[in-house]
Amino acid sequence: MPIDEIRESNTQLLGAWRFFARHSPNGEVLDLPEVHIASANGIWQMLNIAMPRGPHETAEELQRSAAAAARYFEARGLPWMFAVCEDWLAPGFRSRAAELLAPYGLNPGMDTTGMATDRLVEPVRPLPALEFRQAVDTQGRNDVADINALSYDTPRELVRGPLDVSAYFAGDNQGVGYVSYRDGKPASCATVLPVDGIAYVALVATMSEHRKLGCAEAVIRKALDETRRTQGLQRTTLHATPAGYPVYLRMGYRAVTRIHFYMAAAKGH
Repeated sequence: MPIDEIRESNTQLLGAWRFFARHSPNGEVLDLPEVHIASANGIWQMLNIAMPRGPHETAEELQRSAAAAARYFEARGLPWMFAVCEDWLAPGFRSRAAELLAPYGLNPGMDTTGMATDRLVEPVRPLPALEFRQAVDTQGRNDVADINALSYDTPRELVRGPLDVSAYFAGDNQGVGYVSYRDGKPASCATVLPVDGIAYVALVATMSEHRKLGCAEAVIRKALDETRRTQGLQRTTLHATPAGYPVYLRMGYRAVTRIHFYMAAAKGH
């Protein structure tokens, strides 16, 4: 893959989590010598992230990055995740990443594919008839939180508070978030964040009883259409889970790189 697109995928991920951190009441963004930190500093692990500052040629460099991140989060007693781009690890130790990161409390979590497109293709199948509501109030934001919590087997009380932030979803040159409703019940959700002039798609999830119907694709298209209309953003990026990957391929996204998320539980002060 082109080096510039691999770098873009990393920069977009970091930029999105910086957006979350900067708009969170307790968030913090730090560029330490060894690692980037973008943390909402809350109880939901998914919004507390660390990322290497660039490619690592040696295992020792990777471990220094992880150690610096661990010091930051352990001092605050927070759960966190470390996002590592596969293409940024030298081949000589790439396969050993999990072993190298284990001493810092990190365990393999999600594997994602960085994807991008300059233009979506037309739907390849009819999309379901849904009601769309922008998540401009606490109820809408709670629906986004609940769909994500249930989809990722997380207690919803861990997710509701961290996502009850208007800037993530309400538009006005900030995040644009939508929930789709099918038969009056929340079905799927998606959020688009403006990151360096690109539309970054995040917080996509679908309730189990509404999957494989096109609900996720429909709500993503709705959020991207609104972002194009209000902010003029055309190029779009995201990081797909294995479940979402086929959906994004159908929409016209293409794979750029792979990013692995390693998870660390909270430790006491």
